[in-house]
This record gives sequence, C-alpha cells and structure tokens, in this order.
Amino acid sequence: MNEMYNMSIVTHNFSVLVILGVISINIYKIFTAKKVQPYRKFNMLFNPMGVTAIVAIIFTGIVMMAAKHLEFTLANIIMIIFAVVLIVLEVKRSKALRYIMNQDLASFLEYKKFSMKILLSEFAISLAIYIGMLL
Repeated sequence: MNEMYNMSIVTHNFSVLVILGVISINIYKIFTAKKVQPYRKFNMLFNPMGVTAIVAIIFTGIVMMAAKHLEFTLANIIMIIFAVVLIVLEVKRSKALRYIMNQDLASFLEYKKFSMKILLSEFAISLAIYIGMLL
C-alpha cells in the first residue's frame, strides 16, 4: 500500500509539471497566433493533452486520498477546488474560441486578451499549488 502511495505522489507531481508545461505552451501559442484558423487547429489537437494532464492530477489525487483512507485535509480541499476551477476556466476559454469566425480578426484579438488572462491565472495558481505541495 505504501508503494502505491509513493508512486502516486511522484505521478501527481509529474502531472502538475506537465500541466504547467501545457499552460506555458498555450501562452506561447496564443501570444504568437496571427490567424484564427491555424490557432483553432492547434487548440483542437493540443487541448486533449491538457485535459489528460488534468485528469491524471485528479486521478492520482483520488488514489492518494484512498490510500490515506479518505482523510480530508485543508490541502486536499484546496486541490479539489483548484481542479474544479481549472476545468471551468478551460471550458470557458475553449467555448469562447468556438464562437469566433475565421476571418474576424477583431474578435480574435479580443479573445487573445481574454485567453491570456485565463492562462496566466491558471499558471499562477498551478505554480502556487505546486510550490505548496513541495513544502
């Protein structure tokens, strides 16, 4: 049981690093995007990786809680809230892109500002949670 818990911690930490990398790549791509269609294609191919990382974080967190016999601590509650917030923010960001027409550059520029705010807040929160996990 202890080996499962230790492996789960390592996987959990690695998954958080992956989500930080995914957010960083998304920030870079939204910063350098010039047209809607190429960015939309990138987003359609790259978003499943982000979702997989989020699911890996949630799954390993559940495994760790089960190994600890479902003891809720303040850190666990904060991470659950963070996971929900991260999912909601990603859904809002993806949904906003869906309504932008391919040739509408003004709306895309507005989306870029909106998306950058979401991604930077996700990165800051993820980094804060990761540092909190290490301490």
